[in-house]
Amino acid sequence: MLSSPTISTPKLVLCCYVNATAHVEVIRITNIPHWNLERVVFPGQRLLFKAPISAKLEIHTGMSISSIISETINCQDLILPASFHAETKTSWTA
Repeated sequence: MLSSPTISTPKLVLCCYVNATAHVEVIRITNIPHWNLERVVFPGQRLLFKAPISAKLEIHTGMSISSIISETINCQDLILPASFHAETKTSWTA
Protein backbone atom coordinates (compact mmCIF):
# COMPACT_ATOMS: atom_id res chain seq x y z
CA MET A 1 0.00 0.00 0.00
CA LEU A 2 1.30 3.44 -0.88
CA SER A 3 0.99 6.27 1.55
CA SER A 4 1.69 9.93 1.07
CA PRO A 5 4.30 11.63 3.24
CA THR A 6 2.84 13.32 6.25
CA ILE A 7 3.33 17.02 5.81
CA SER A 8 1.36 19.11 8.23
CA THR A 9 -0.99 21.45 6.41
CA PRO A 10 -0.90 24.92 7.94
CA LYS A 11 -4.10 26.89 8.47
CA LEU A 12 -4.64 29.18 5.50
CA VAL A 13 -6.03 32.69 5.80
CA LEU A 14 -7.41 34.98 3.09
CA CYS A 15 -5.14 37.98 2.62
CA CYS A 16 -5.21 41.12 0.50
CA TYR A 17 -2.25 43.13 -0.79
CA VAL A 18 -2.59 46.39 -2.73
CA ASN A 19 0.26 47.83 -4.77
CA ALA A 20 -0.08 51.50 -3.86
CA THR A 21 3.07 52.49 -5.76
CA ALA A 22 3.56 53.66 -9.33
CA HIS A 23 5.87 50.69 -10.04
CA VAL A 24 5.41 47.03 -10.89
CA GLU A 25 6.18 44.82 -7.89
CA VAL A 26 6.85 41.12 -7.48
CA ILE A 27 5.54 39.57 -4.28
CA ARG A 28 6.86 36.32 -2.85
CA ILE A 29 6.37 34.08 0.15
CA THR A 30 9.57 32.18 0.83
CA ASN A 31 9.64 31.50 4.57
CA ILE A 32 7.24 28.51 4.54
CA PRO A 33 8.73 25.13 3.53
CA HIS A 34 6.93 23.43 0.62
CA TRP A 35 4.95 26.61 -0.05
CA ASN A 36 5.38 28.76 -3.13
CA LEU A 37 3.73 32.04 -4.02
CA GLU A 38 5.15 34.50 -6.52
CA ARG A 39 3.04 37.04 -8.39
CA VAL A 40 3.52 40.24 -10.37
CA VAL A 41 1.38 43.08 -9.00
CA PHE A 42 0.80 46.13 -11.17
CA PRO A 43 0.34 49.68 -9.82
CA GLY A 44 -3.07 50.02 -8.18
CA GLN A 45 -3.76 46.29 -8.43
CA ARG A 46 -5.34 44.44 -5.50
CA LEU A 47 -4.33 40.82 -5.01
CA LEU A 48 -6.30 38.32 -2.90
CA PHE A 49 -4.44 35.17 -1.89
CA LYS A 50 -4.50 32.43 0.72
CA ALA A 51 -1.41 31.80 2.80
CA PRO A 52 -0.36 30.29 6.12
CA ILE A 53 -0.87 32.77 8.95
CA SER A 54 2.87 32.67 9.75
CA ALA A 55 3.91 33.58 6.19
CA LYS A 56 5.87 36.71 5.39
CA LEU A 57 5.19 38.52 2.13
CA GLU A 58 8.31 39.91 0.45
CA ILE A 59 7.80 42.91 -1.83
CA HIS A 60 10.43 43.13 -4.57
CA THR A 61 10.87 46.27 -6.65
CA GLY A 62 13.19 47.25 -9.47
CA MET A 63 14.31 45.49 -12.62
CA SER A 64 14.40 41.67 -12.57
CA ILE A 65 18.21 41.56 -12.56
CA SER A 66 18.60 44.17 -9.86
CA SER A 67 15.38 43.72 -7.88
CA ILE A 68 15.59 44.28 -4.16
CA ILE A 69 13.34 43.40 -1.26
CA SER A 70 11.84 46.77 -0.46
CA GLU A 71 9.52 45.53 2.29
CA THR A 72 8.49 42.41 4.20
CA ILE A 73 4.95 42.21 5.60
CA ASN A 74 3.53 39.61 7.97
CA CYS A 75 0.55 37.95 6.28
CA GLN A 76 -1.19 38.18 9.63
CA ASP A 77 -1.37 41.95 9.00
CA LEU A 78 -3.03 41.39 5.59
CA ILE A 79 -5.89 39.14 6.73
CA LEU A 80 -9.33 40.16 5.49
CA PRO A 81 -12.10 40.38 8.11
CA ALA A 82 -14.62 37.54 8.37
CA SER A 83 -17.39 39.89 7.16
CA PHE A 84 -15.58 40.18 3.81
CA HIS A 85 -15.58 36.38 3.43
CA ALA A 86 -19.37 36.24 3.86
CA GLU A 87 -19.98 39.09 1.39
CA THR A 88 -17.58 37.61 -1.16
CA LYS A 89 -19.03 34.11 -0.88
CA THR A 90 -22.52 35.50 -1.47
CA SER A 91 -21.48 37.51 -4.52
CA TRP A 92 -19.49 34.60 -6.00
CA THR A 93 -22.36 32.16 -5.71
CA ALA A 94 -25.00 34.56 -7.05
